[in-house]
Amino acid sequence: MIEVKVNDKGGFEKAMRQFKKLCQKEGFLVELKERRYYTKPSEKKRKKHS
Repeated sequence: MIEVKVNDKGGFEKAMRQFKKLCQKEGFLVELKERRYYTKPSEKKRKKHS
């Protein structure tokens, strides 16, 4: 789980930048895109070997 604490000094914009960076680092968005549609196990194997 990704958490970002917002300070009074930093503001919301800084917290959003940190959140986006952490999501990208964790691979959260990539996993979300992969789970959007069902892929058959045979397609996963083909993709993995390529």
